[in-house]
Amino acid sequence: MKVKVIGAGLAGCEAAYLLAERGVEVELYDIKPKSFTPAHSDKNFGELVCSNSLKSNDVYGNACGLLKEEMRVLGSLTMQAAEAARVPAGGALAVDRAEFARFLTEKIKDCKNIEIVCDEVKTVPEGWCIIATGPLTTSALSEDILRICGGQLHFYDASAPIVSKESIDFGKCFFGDRYGKGGDDYVNCPMTKDEYENFVTELVSAERAILHDFEKSEIFEGCMPVEVMAARGKDSLRFAMLKPVGLTDGNGNKYYAVLQLRKENISGEAYNLVGFQTNLKFGEQKRVFSMIPALKNAEFLRYGVMHRNTFINSPDCLNADFSLKDNGQIFFAGQITGVEGYVESAASGMLSAIHLYEKLNGRQPKIPDDTCVLGALSAHIAAPNKDFQPMNANFGILRPLENRIRDKKQRYSALAERALKTVREYRGSL
Repeated sequence: MKVKVIGAGLAGCEAAYLLAERGVEVELYDIKPKSFTPAHSDKNFGELVCSNSLKSNDVYGNACGLLKEEMRVLGSLTMQAAEAARVPAGGALAVDRAEFARFLTEKIKDCKNIEIVCDEVKTVPEGWCIIATGPLTTSALSEDILRICGGQLHFYDASAPIVSKESIDFGKCFFGDRYGKGGDDYVNCPMTKDEYENFVTELVSAERAILHDFEKSEIFEGCMPVEVMAARGKDSLRFAMLKPVGLTDGNGNKYYAVLQLRKENISGEAYNLVGFQTNLKFGEQKRVFSMIPALKNAEFLRYGVMHRNTFINSPDCLNADFSLKDNGQIFFAGQITGVEGYVESAASGMLSAIHLYEKLNGRQPKIPDDTCVLGALSAHIAAPNKDFQPMNANFGILRPLENRIRDKKQRYSALAERALKTVREYRGSL
């Protein structure tokens, strides 16, 4: 029985390699080197386009560092390539991009169970397959994915930042929705006139991330960044996402401007800055958004992003094992599922392959629970969410500890210990 894997990025290579190592015959499809997407230039697979960093390597203090260790436990090809191509970068895992792609490609080519097919796939194949075509999926295949996913396909990612609940200063905000509706659904962060005007001044002058030419019109026509709206006039935000109308605290006080925060997950450990999709650089987001009094000491679990990122509405389309709800033989992996980042994409490729392999052998896939990052990402793509947006690894998506630990360093360490125990047990169950 052959399995088709469409796309030889991180997720596709991870999936193809894992299946092949388990004796499954794999056809790995990619358009390279016959043609290239607007963002790619290296003929090798697994090209890192945006950065050479796979983020922090801190297992016990950073969720992405923890995710990398979880992947090492399961034998990740991406982690092998990263170690082989590693360059000095302090506490981060950074790589020589060319060497990383070369190592990954050679491992794929040397695998006897993988047949590489250089060709464009225009329709979703029949039979067992994993679609891992990434944020620049070709137009023809995108149209067919639209067909099987019920017309739910996003062509850009415009996500607002997310902060941890514990880092919000609740002494400087209040619960409630406009005109007393919605109970405690929203956390309201008020600003005085001076605070608002200083915020707007810094917002419009802050440094922005550079977009690719092929992203510019699509993104800005579809969703306006908060800094662009602010530049249209000093009061523009007060008549949009920061409007104070209908918002009063328990004492009847009214405010000049109010940012609303909305729960990002069921546990309520993470909050989204409503309407704050942004193209500011990450450091600038931290600096400027922390000017809002209630967010002075905010811990950002995810920064806002605006870039070309084709992704499906996974909660409506996918099961937690990354298979299509309407066809259990079709799996998705990588950024197209709604995970954000190099490591997260590779991790989803690993998970989709593990689950497909279990099904091939007549077994019900075992899905790791949300006490580990792998399981939390699986839960993210499957949990009902009317405002679904891509997510990266962060401690806010993990199930909270039964016994609350106030010290952040100790809490993260405890979460990591629990996660690695979960993953080791998961490996033993396969």
